[in-house]
Amino acid sequence: MSINLTNAQRAEVLTQALPYIQKYYNKVIVIKYGGNAMINERLKEQVMEDIVLLSLIGVKVVLIHGGGPEITDALNKFGKKSEFVNGLRVTDKETAEIVQMVLAGKINKTLVNLLQMKGGKAMGISGMDGRLIEAEKKDERLGFVGKITSVNTEPITDLLEKGYIPVVSTIGCDSEGNAYNINADTAAAYIAGAMKAERLITMTDIAGILRDKDDPSSLIPCISVKEAATLFEDGTISGGMIPKVECCIEAIDHGVKKVIIMDGRVPHAILIETLTDEGAGTMVIKGDNDDES
Repeated sequence: MSINLTNAQRAEVLTQALPYIQKYYNKVIVIKYGGNAMINERLKEQVMEDIVLLSLIGVKVVLIHGGGPEITDALNKFGKKSEFVNGLRVTDKETAEIVQMVLAGKINKTLVNLLQMKGGKAMGISGMDGRLIEAEKKDERLGFVGKITSVNTEPITDLLEKGYIPVVSTIGCDSEGNAYNINADTAAAYIAGAMKAERLITMTDIAGILRDKDDPSSLIPCISVKEAATLFEDGTISGGMIPKVECCIEAIDHGVKKVIIMDGRVPHAILIETLTDEGAGTMVIKGDNDDES
């Protein structure tokens, strides 16, 4: 959709964004990317445009991506059936190799290429590079699904200092060289926490946390960690939203100031969240008295 603005209107839009640009200048924002926004090619381009724009105005953006649907497709091509336990993919040795190939290879390099085509400087790394993500087995039933034991942010900070947008695929490793499939929401929470990020934005396939899961207009714009516990108890937060909100709380516990769960299907949702007073999705904050801006 093309919107015709006069030059004066364009200038006004830019000046209205100025306070937000100043707020995030030289600050770290971690974006966890996946879901429908990754599948739809036009949405994917818009996400990359948003990230490049933020980078060019001085925001230190770290992009962390998943790739569940593409992993499932690849496994199908190899004749392997996907099996899940509590929402996590059972990962034998062969599956771990395929996950590594899809995440650290195809998806990671496609995103890097897209960012560069949009005028950004990007560098793709995996959690294995520089021992960024060290892990151990989370549960014997899951095979090579990793529980994060430590995060080394040096590879990311080195890239940020040189003006790159780090694009991180969530593969971890242990001291014996085993590769682990790491849940992308969990990895984003740990990395954002280790970097004391200003914000963690996690893109999903719904508007955010809803009072009524069937009513998009029942969006809860902001909740504290304490309020989230109540929403777990009364069933408002249920199903696939449970692990996402748990990761939000984990990020805040690790030092992230604010976490946003937003709908990745909304065009330019990242810019709406960061550069306008409208915001997007549900913001999770530490306490009731925190500044919600």
